[in-house]
Amino acid sequence: MALPQTPSFRLDGRRALVTGAGRGIGLALAAALAAAGAQTTLVARTASEIEAAAAEMGAEWAVLDVSDLAAVAAFFASRPAFDVLVNNAGTNRPMPMTAVNEADFDAVLDLNLKSAFFVTQACVKEMIAAGTAGSVIHIGSQMGHVAGPERSLYCASKWALEGMSKAFALDLAAHGIRSNTIAPTFIETPLTKPYFEDPAFKAAVLSKIKLGRLGRVEDLMGAAVFLASDASALVTGTSIVVDGGWTAD
Repeated sequence: MALPQTPSFRLDGRRALVTGAGRGIGLALAAALAAAGAQTTLVARTASEIEAAAAEMGAEWAVLDVSDLAAVAAFFASRPAFDVLVNNAGTNRPMPMTAVNEADFDAVLDLNLKSAFFVTQACVKEMIAAGTAGSVIHIGSQMGHVAGPERSLYCASKWALEGMSKAFALDLAAHGIRSNTIAPTFIETPLTKPYFEDPAFKAAVLSKIKLGRLGRVEDLMGAAVFLASDASALVTGTSIVVDGGWTAD
């Protein structure tokens, strides 16, 4: 009897790119893809953020400001098509909605949503031209599925990212290109660590995470490899919510 064979989680022979790869979640996901065999490119605004990490994982690196749309288009047009894109670059400005000004709005929505849109567009144009079936992974948030106090801008950008990814999935399915999101809960990184020095804030967060701990970047690495690999060949237009049960309530 011939038993079914598990599709491979390996990424050998594939080209992957991760934006915002200098630290935290982006660095972890780049490391995960490289460990799975992908020829990985780390992208950030400055070389100092990524050069050493790329060397350590045997990856490539490139300086790119994803908010510079002309530079983004030129970057992808000058390289062979990628098989995997991880849209990770993002920002947050927590504050009451009554305190938000136009500059705050533009800073969050331009990076979290506009840049993600046009990075994906530039990348998939090259995929389509090369006939490459690939995977686009957007790093969203549980705040793209629920709301949170003082998170109006972040929620707006991440809810929009979820809808955008679903629409991308429909537009790109005929080309064999999949689009999905990973939606984490609060992940402890150098960027978020100062928030958790406030005992009241940390307690409030932990009260919502049913598994009783903050997320770690390692909690997202398997999801990224899964979505990048043949193991998720029929998965598109959806979200993997890695939230310790936050949104189950």
